[in-house]
Amino acid sequence: MYTRRSFLRSVSLYSAGALAAPALASFIKAGQPTIGLQLYTVRDAMQADPAGTLARVAQIGYNSLEGATYTGTEKFYGMDPKTFKDVLKKNGLVMRSSHYRLGEDKGGAGEMKGTMLDDWGRAVDDAAALGVQYMVCAWLSPAERKGLDHYKWLAGELNKAGEKCKKSGIQFCYHNHDFEFEKQGGQYPYDVVLDNTDKNLVKMEIDLYWVTKAGQDPIALFAKNPGRFPLWHLKDMDATPEHSFTEVGNGTIDFKKIFAHASHAGMKYFFVEQDKCPGSPFDSITKSIAYIKKNLV
Repeated sequence: MYTRRSFLRSVSLYSAGALAAPALASFIKAGQPTIGLQLYTVRDAMQADPAGTLARVAQIGYNSLEGATYTGTEKFYGMDPKTFKDVLKKNGLVMRSSHYRLGEDKGGAGEMKGTMLDDWGRAVDDAAALGVQYMVCAWLSPAERKGLDHYKWLAGELNKAGEKCKKSGIQFCYHNHDFEFEKQGGQYPYDVVLDNTDKNLVKMEIDLYWVTKAGQDPIALFAKNPGRFPLWHLKDMDATPEHSFTEVGNGTIDFKKIFAHASHAGMKYFFVEQDKCPGSPFDSITKSIAYIKKNLV
């Protein structure tokens, strides 16, 4: 039985050893660190000029991407997989992961294709054609958060989505916000998702900002669920009462401490994401990558 005592012991033992290891040594390949960007950060620019935006992102220094727009169009930023892949290749970029919706809440639309509940097979085929390694359930709308029994149903749907991904050599993941850490009936919905999904079919994309804002300790989550967190979202939290988004290294989250536990978490890739920026998002992602290069990779 996994008791509180054994959990605390695992945290203590791991902390003693992992902190001495160099952070992210495995992410340095051929002299170049793998540094990712979630394209939601530059969403307006991607809508207006995807090719030009990708060129600018690459120039800033990002070489790994996570997409955000497939759902609803069944295209990647208006392009079919081959066309989009060619644009990425031209700029030395790889889209390793992409975000998708559950699709239970259609947002008033008659249909929403390319979701877990509608034409998921097509979404998986397109992701495979693009070379995507991870497909991620990005967000649940308020209408899709209906209590613990609904989260148990959701876990079943995540397992089904993960099984289809597995057949195409893709890993499925679930991305958190803070609402999964609002207790219902004495339980966190996040724990319900973790406990009722197959750990091999459904991994987690941990958003370090939202976990921290919810008052949770990501290192404790890693200790309780080792190897379950291959993808990370990086955005910092400022010191204002609103705890707003800010650039990586510009806020209160101790990324150096968290990154020392990357191996135990099972982290493979991370993506900078800043939902809102004070000015140009390109200025913000430039500040974030400068901190990452100097302090984390």
